[in-house]
Amino acid sequence: MAGGQERLLRRRIRTVESTKKITRAMELIAASQMVRAQGRIAGSRPYVRGIERVLADVVADGTAPERLVGSPESPERVAVVAIVSDRGLCGGYNAFVLRAADRVMRTGEQAGRSYELTTAGKKAIGYFRFRGRRVDHSITMSDRPTYEHARAIAATVVPQFVAGELDLVQLVSTRFMSAGTQTVEVRQLLPLELPDESGPPSRRPRAAATSEGGAEVHEEPAGREKREGFFEYEPLPEELLALLVPRYAEAALYQALLEASASEHVARQRAMAAATDNADELIKNLRRVMNRARQDAITTEIMEIVGGAEALRQAAGTEIAAMQEDYEVEETA
Repeated sequence: MAGGQERLLRRRIRTVESTKKITRAMELIAASQMVRAQGRIAGSRPYVRGIERVLADVVADGTAPERLVGSPESPERVAVVAIVSDRGLCGGYNAFVLRAADRVMRTGEQAGRSYELTTAGKKAIGYFRFRGRRVDHSITMSDRPTYEHARAIAATVVPQFVAGELDLVQLVSTRFMSAGTQTVEVRQLLPLELPDESGPPSRRPRAAATSEGGAEVHEEPAGREKREGFFEYEPLPEELLALLVPRYAEAALYQALLEASASEHVARQRAMAAATDNADELIKNLRRVMNRARQDAITTEIMEIVGGAEALRQAAGTEIAAMQEDYEVEETA
C-alpha cells in the first residue's frame, strides 16, 4: 500500500514540475513583452497629445458643433467599447474590465438608455453571452495590437456617431500607469470632451476610474501649456472637426489598445509568478508526504524482517529442543 502511494506521489511531483516549467517560461515571456509594450506606449503618446492640442485649439473659440464636442446631458443611444484579451491566465485582468462594462450598461439601462456593445478580445464574447447580452461587434486582440485594430474598432462606432445614430461612445479599458499600477477606466471617447484650464482632454480627470481592488481612482489635472499667438485654420473649424474627430477616436483607441496590452502582460507575469511559487510549495509538500510514506514503508519492511527473524529463531529453538528430547529418550532406552 505504501509503495503504491509513493509511486503516485512521484508521478504527481513530476506533473507539477512540468507545469512549473511552463508557468516559469510564461512569466519570462510576459516580462519581456511588457518591456516592449511600454516602449510602444511611449512612442504613441506624442501623436495623441498632439492631436488633442490641435482639437483643443479648434474648439477654443466656441464655434464647434455641440454634437461633436462636450458631454451630452441625457444621451439615449450609447455605444460601449470594452477592451480585454483573447487569452486567459492573466489573473483578474479580463474580469475587472468586463464587470465594469456590464455595470455601466446595467446602470444606464435603468435610466432608460439603449446600448450597443463592441468588444475587443475573445474573452468578452463568452462573458456577455453567458449573461444573455448581445455583442453587436467583436474583434480579436493579439499580443501586439496595431493601428489597423484601432481602425476596425473605430469603424463600428465612429460612422454611427457622425451620422447622429449614437449620442455617446464610452470606452472601458485598463489604463497603464506604471509596471506596478494599472486601473480600469470608464471614459468618454465621443463626443470630444471640452477642454478647460486644466489642459487637453486626456490630462483631465476621467469620469470613472476603478482600480483592481474596486477603489475609485482619479487622475490629477496637469497644467496646460500657455499657447500664445493667433491661429487660422483651413478649412473652417466645423469641417476640420469633422475630419479630426474620427482621427482622434482612432488614435485614442490605439493608445487604449497598447495600454491594455501592456496591462495584460503585467497581469500575466504576476499570475504566472504566483503559479510558479504555488508549484514550488506544492512540490515541497508532496515531497514531505512522499518521504513520510517512504519512511513508513521502510519501517514496515524492518518490522517484517525482525518479525520473520524472531519467528525463525523461535522455530529453530523449538526444533532443537525436540531433537534433544529425542536424543535423551534414545539414551534411556
